[in-house]
Amino acid sequence: MQQFAGSHILSINQFERADVERIFNVADSMQPYAHRRRVTKVLDGAILGNMFFEPSTRTRVSFGSAFNLLGGEVRETTGFESSAISKGESLYDTARVLSGYSDVIVMRHPAEGSVAEFAAASRVPVLNGGDGSNEHPSQALLDLYTIRKELAGHGRSLENLRIAMVGDLRFGRTVHSLCKLLCLFQGVQVVLVSPDELRMPGDIVETMRSAGLAVNESDQLEASIAHVDIVYSTRIQEERFQSQEEADLYRGRFRLNQSVYTANCEPNTVIMHPLPRDSRATARELDDDLNDNPNLAIFRQTDNGVLVRMALFALVLDVADQVDRHARDVNWYTAGRF
Repeated sequence: MQQFAGSHILSINQFERADVERIFNVADSMQPYAHRRRVTKVLDGAILGNMFFEPSTRTRVSFGSAFNLLGGEVRETTGFESSAISKGESLYDTARVLSGYSDVIVMRHPAEGSVAEFAAASRVPVLNGGDGSNEHPSQALLDLYTIRKELAGHGRSLENLRIAMVGDLRFGRTVHSLCKLLCLFQGVQVVLVSPDELRMPGDIVETMRSAGLAVNESDQLEASIAHVDIVYSTRIQEERFQSQEEADLYRGRFRLNQSVYTANCEPNTVIMHPLPRDSRATARELDDDLNDNPNLAIFRQTDNGVLVRMALFALVLDVADQVDRHARDVNWYTAGRF
């Protein structure tokens, strides 16, 4: 069992199934606050150091919003050029300094293992916002939380889940973490759809199979999405390739649009994507013509990300059972957007 209070959140490997259920239960309890029906100041006075050394919109703003919704304040560093790292400062020194200014830190960095290296020197809990092509644990948690909610709407659970993961599975850290998380559940069937050069790393495939998951690999989109509950599409991670020209070889290889969906998917198949989706004409791995499809869950995913990240902060800072005691009703206009 994970001891959350004061702990780093660096990898899906540190969680057991009971830990995941705990996170999801706390995330459920955050809905009144994330949906602007209640306000809590349980983290009043606490400071989040949001350190993103790689481009990010959703993850960075989602973590910041989650902390604000719990009453805390956010200080941000974005890009190497705005940090002392550009002057040659080590991760060790950066961690020692900034952990004196913050109560918790979220870090994204382009190098694999960098967040763990930083956390080893930090004096406060560190949450991994993505380290290269390695892992993205909070994304995997919000993805699974979304899958659970989407399936529940059809009277299903996570047991016996059927999921197709499509696109850049070699460099896509979101699918790496999600695959590890799925190993905690029974009867899961996974179809990995990618060009041969962008296949899921072999060690992750073996981990899934050793855990009892049924795993098939394919380079055929239409046949692979015919009998699944979830189609999880990913973009080509062009920033991980040696050159733009190499990335362009694979962009647009697997395109899911409404006609492909209608012709091949079951009526209630849920469409997911960690975002950003590549809407350039040469890519469109998830076409805009799916925007009106009620099974498109990509924006429900982003909403759920705030809930899950609020839960992680509440657990790591040990206030999950105090949130309601510091709450009041919202007194400003809030649209019914949730």
